[in-house]
Amino acid sequence: MLDNHQKNIATFIHLSTFSRFIIPFGNFIGPIILWVANKEKSEFIDSHGKQAINFQMSIFLYAVIIGTLTIPFFIFKIFNGIDFLDFNSFHDFHINIGKPSPLLYIGGGLGALAVIGFIIELALIVVASLKARDGQLYKYPLTINFLK
Repeated sequence: MLDNHQKNIATFIHLSTFSRFIIPFGNFIGPIILWVANKEKSEFIDSHGKQAINFQMSIFLYAVIIGTLTIPFFIFKIFNGIDFLDFNSFHDFHINIGKPSPLLYIGGGLGALAVIGFIIELALIVVASLKARDGQLYKYPLTINFLK
């Protein structure tokens, strides 16, 4: 039988991921500290801790992948008009962002995908914390199980 203390710790494990808005890498530090300190007390806490950490690691991996795909599109578009072989001085230096190219559309689409993913991530964290508060197990979608 789960008591309120176990439910509260599991809830705070999920909610501690919001500490990233105050502390760098708080979305990893907060859940790891709470999980390591309390994982032996309950299988419920252990399960929620692993889920929260796995989800944050998966989100980080997805963000790195989207970032590495997005950044080159913007760089190629911005530096399109510069001739690096004949770059003698700054008197003719200008960056031309005239007509949008397909590269910019692809990069912008990936950037929009990242913003949508961020909003979905916040919603899933709230759902997971509400499930933990109610004493239910929750599995985040599209999570890679780094910790088993």
